[in-house]
Amino acid sequence: MDADRIARLDALLDRQDIADCITRFARGMDRFDRALFLSAFHPDATIAAGPFVGQAAPLYDWGASLHDAGQEATHHNLLNQTIEIDGETAHVETYYLFVGRNRDATNWIAGGRYLDRMERRDGAWKIALRTNVIEWSGLVPTLPLPFADWPGINANGVSARDSSDPSYQRPLVNHRPAHIPTMEHD
Repeated sequence: MDADRIARLDALLDRQDIADCITRFARGMDRFDRALFLSAFHPDATIAAGPFVGQAAPLYDWGASLHDAGQEATHHNLLNQTIEIDGETAHVETYYLFVGRNRDATNWIAGGRYLDRMERRDGAWKIALRTNVIEWSGLVPTLPLPFADWPGINANGVSARDSSDPSYQRPLVNHRPAHIPTMEHD
């Protein structure tokens, strides 16, 4: 394999490691998985998020208490991403869409961008500095969850903000019987 192709493959692997790191942050916050969340940050990382400025562990504690007090569910959706790698440092911009199902039966939605300086230390890409640009927010009307009253709909598990969430199940299996709805009856 030629040197240019090897360099491109190395860059692709770095980009994937960086994207995986950002995903660990989001999943860790949504599932209240502290260890997963913290794995996205270097221990000395600085994060500026809303009124919070500090390190990752206190950010997790503050964010988890905020989300737990106000919301039944949160989704940190990661969207467009640019990654500029320069040696052991990368500058990353990740657009996000945040949605929270609030305890008062409203839904809050916000959009913005995570701006990260990431560093590869001991072979691992993690966030060294993060700032958060919030660009808009609003409330979305609440509607019933689709199919919530369908018999057996929860046989494969229900959304949870801990490791009982079905996404942690290994191996993932289906506990629901085969059923193909028809337009006339189901």
